[in-house]
Order: sequence, then structure tokens, then C-alpha cells
Amino acid sequence: MPDLHFTSAAPTLEERDAVDACIAGREGERSLLLPVLHAINDRVGWIGEGALNYACERLSVAPAEAFGVATFYSMFSIKPRSPEVLHVCDDIACRCAGAERLCRDLEEANVAFTRSPCLGLCDRAPAALYAHAGPSPVHKQIAPASLETLRSSSDGVTAAPHIGGSTIRLLQRVSSGDPESLDDYRSRGGYQALRKAFELGAQRAIEETIASNLLGRGGAAFPTGRKMQAVAAQAAQPHYLVCNADESEPGTFKDRVLMERDPFAVIEAMTIAAFAAGCERGFIYVRGEYPLAAHRLQTAIDAARAQDLLGRDILASGFSFDVEIRRGAGAYICGEETALFNSIEGKRGEPRSKPPFPVEIGLFGKPTLINNVETLANLPHIVLHGGAAFAAVGTKGSAGTRLFCLSGTVRRPGLYEVAHGTTLGEVVDMAGGVPDGRTLQAILLGGAAGSFVGPAALAMPLTFEDARAAEATLGSGVVMLFDDSIDLTDIVKRVARFFREESCGQCVPCRVGTVRQDEALERLAQRVTPDDIALLNDIGRAMRDASICGLGQTAANAIASAATLRVFPTEATT
Repeated sequence: MPDLHFTSAAPTLEERDAVDACIAGREGERSLLLPVLHAINDRVGWIGEGALNYACERLSVAPAEAFGVATFYSMFSIKPRSPEVLHVCDDIACRCAGAERLCRDLEEANVAFTRSPCLGLCDRAPAALYAHAGPSPVHKQIAPASLETLRSSSDGVTAAPHIGGSTIRLLQRVSSGDPESLDDYRSRGGYQALRKAFELGAQRAIEETIASNLLGRGGAAFPTGRKMQAVAAQAAQPHYLVCNADESEPGTFKDRVLMERDPFAVIEAMTIAAFAAGCERGFIYVRGEYPLAAHRLQTAIDAARAQDLLGRDILASGFSFDVEIRRGAGAYICGEETALFNSIEGKRGEPRSKPPFPVEIGLFGKPTLINNVETLANLPHIVLHGGAAFAAVGTKGSAGTRLFCLSGTVRRPGLYEVAHGTTLGEVVDMAGGVPDGRTLQAILLGGAAGSFVGPAALAMPLTFEDARAAEATLGSGVVMLFDDSIDLTDIVKRVARFFREESCGQCVPCRVGTVRQDEALERLAQRVTPDDIALLNDIGRAMRDASICGLGQTAANAIASAATLRVFPTEATT
């Protein structure tokens, strides 16, 4: 029995209604805590003490623990606030597009707003997210954002994303069609792969995935087929499937485009993966800043259930599987797989120590297959055409195609799909390069957890092996350009502030290291000294060696690469 110590605060009628509607007969399920907090926040705009007490009673969660969860996420507030909240992105891509000027305009116009890390709309920066709590809550992405668009009642984002590339597989349906129509999806080949998977059988589906040499597209580059095989081999039951759609790496928006423009493909891919690994229940964890993606995925899930493509005995195959959506609430760390598990389970989104690994002990302590959206989206092609055909594109060490998010000072920001082995320069050329009259200064490759590279890297083939050889990473597919009009020192400082604010604080090297790194950069931005450079190197080494998760282990990468490119003011001696 949890340690329950309720205060005398009682919920209002609307708070009670919000909690009851969300729980809907699933009393006592702690894993509903995050959805319940969302329900309260969406209805009232903040989470009051009475509402939290009532949620704890219904879910049998200790109030102290629920308080710890409610205060963990940046999109929640436990203090009274306006039902209207405007989040304005001031992260690196949006800074290049005038986010600071937008913030000044809003301040001068007395418009209340909150600065936000990357909102995943870098292709149409600067970006904002508007939320209005109430009986029919509104969540609206606005990009490009200006004082005029933020004051208007328009839907903000109306234009389709710019799509390009040289080998189009994953993006074949994103530029046309109705993303909310199952009939439209089926008319363009949808669900043929799932039928083929049932014909092949689970073991053969795994073997084809292994033969494809598909590596994870989230940064760790683990072989997808091997992970699938490891989960399938576990005796413990049940098995879970988790689609990691908490795409929070600054500069990354590829998964958002897939979810918004081709949601049925994501659900079909999850069903194939679940069939192969023997999973009976799945979750897709969508970052809270992606309301349109969450809406379209829910529409796809509902339609698939209605047509026996989810639920019991799918297509009379004897296989049963269903999916629930979990909305994140503004925490970069929840992109780490074990932090994400804790978040789904209704706990603070803090990483777990590994081992044990998720294939053995994952969500709810059971074997769990977890991959991000882009990784899973490759499965229908592999099942339909075979692993060998997939592996024939790309290089021996980097099979298939890859999505790259082009943003920053580039003529045609957007999402590009190319075969592995295409050079960085070729991808930059597809996007038109930097604007006329400007000179390319640097490229951020792989996101904030990646590295800055100079123009000399344009000849580098975009493969896992070439990136490693260059001491860089493809990471989440970020290719962010900076021409000579951009103050790179300011960009690097924003990267450091991002990690300082997003560290969950659980382990000392990351909690302290990200703060000291930020402080050292503030001094270096004024004057470079050997002592601060040495301190920065020491901090980076400590975080890489001693942090328990990828956030701390990579928080110094971009900073160190920037120092190598000498982006700071002229070096001086003490």
C-alpha cells in the first residue's frame, strides 16, 4: 500500500470530471498518471493540489510521488496560470531565423510567452506552440511564427513540409494523399506488408530484418533484427513493443513528418515488429510538442481497430496486438529508452542503470522491443522486398536509406531521404546550400548531442562508419547549416544551456558537469584562457566516463567540436 498523506484540498468539479474521464474504469493503474496529469492540465491549465489529491486517490499513488512526477515536466505547472500558454522556441535553428527578435517583439507588445527548447519545427523556423486549456483544449503549432501570426486565429502551420532526396522510400506517401484515411493508405499499398509478414511467419520476418542489416536510426545504431530476435527469445511474458516518438533532439523533425503525414505506416510497422517479437501490447510515446502527430496517430489507431488491423485476432491470423498513445510533457531525457519506460509507468522520467537491458527487463519489468519511428518505418519495405534487397542500397556497414533534417541558414530547409553513402555536400546541394552571397561557416551534424564540422567535411559520405572515422555521428539525422552571418559562440552557448536545463539531475557528473560547462562557456565567450579550455576538457571527460545515460555522456560533444573549430574569440594566454 503506498504511503498516502492527503491534504484537505478538494478538487473542483471540472478537475474531478477531467480525472474521471481519463481513468474511465481503469482505477488503480499507476501508468495512467501521465495521461491524468495531461487531462487536468488540458482542462484547467495547471495542476492544483485538490486535483492531484483526487488523481492519487483514484490511481493509488502516493501524493509525494505524484508531486515529483507533476514537477518533472516543463509543460505542467503546479502554480495557477492563465489557461493560455504560448511557448516560443529560442533553440538553435530558430535563433538562426530570428527567434530573439521575435521574443523582443512579443515583450514590447506585452504578449505573455514562455521560452522553449526545440519544438521540432526547424524547417519552418521560428516556431511557437500555443495551448488553451478548457472543455475543448486547443494545441496549435505555429511556424513560421511572427507577431502577426501569433496574434491571428489562423492554424499557423498550413504548408506541407519540403520533401526532397534521391532515393525515396520512407517519404513516398508524405507529399500527397489523405493521412487520416485508411482507404487512401490501403489504395497506395498499405497493409500489404503486414499480410506478407503473417505469410512468412515471425521467425522469417526476424531473419529478413537481420539480413537487411538495418541499424537503429536514433543514434545508438544497434542492429534492429538482433534486438527483435532477443525479445522474441525471452521466456518471460508478456512482451511489450514501444515506439520512441519523443523526438526532442534540437534540429530533428523527421519522425514528426512521418507521424503527421503517414501515420498508418507507423502503426503497420509497429504491428509487424510486434508480431515478429511476440508482443501483445504496444505504446507509442509522442512528445507533447507534437499535437498534430498525436491526433493523426490516434485517428489511425481507431480506424485500424475498426477494420480488425489492431486488437484481437488481426486479419484472422490468430495474432492479437493493440497500441496506446502516451503524450510526453516536455522532457528531453525521456528520449532515453529507460527514462521513457519510467514515464509510461507513471514515474519521473529518469534513466535506469543498465544492465539489465530492455530486451530482458524493460517496460513494467518485462522484455521490451523499443525503436524509434524511422527505424520501425523501414520494416514494411524489408518484409515486402526482402532483407537482401534492402541491404543492396547504401554501403556494407550502413544499409538502406536515411532521413536527414536540413535546417539553419539553408535555402530549402526540409526533410531529405538519400541512400547511405551520399556525401554531406550532395545533401547540402539538394537543399540549395547557404543563401547567395554567404559563406558556409560550420555544420551541426547529428543534433546537439552531435558535433560541429567545418566545410571540409562536405566530402564525407554519410554513413555510420565514415561519421565514426571523422569523430562525428549521424545521430538523429540533423544537418544544420551556419553561414558567416551567424554568431557561432551564441549557438554553442545555447547548446550548453540546453543540456543544463534538460539534465534530469539524477547523477552527479551530468547534474554538476552541465552547469560547470555552461559557466565555463560564458567566460570563454568573453576571453579564451588555457585554464577554462582545460576545465572544459576535464568536465567533458568526466561526463562521458561517469554519467549513467546518453544525455550526460554526449553533452560535451558539440562543445568540444566547436572548440576544435576555434569558434570562440581569439585565444589568449594568461
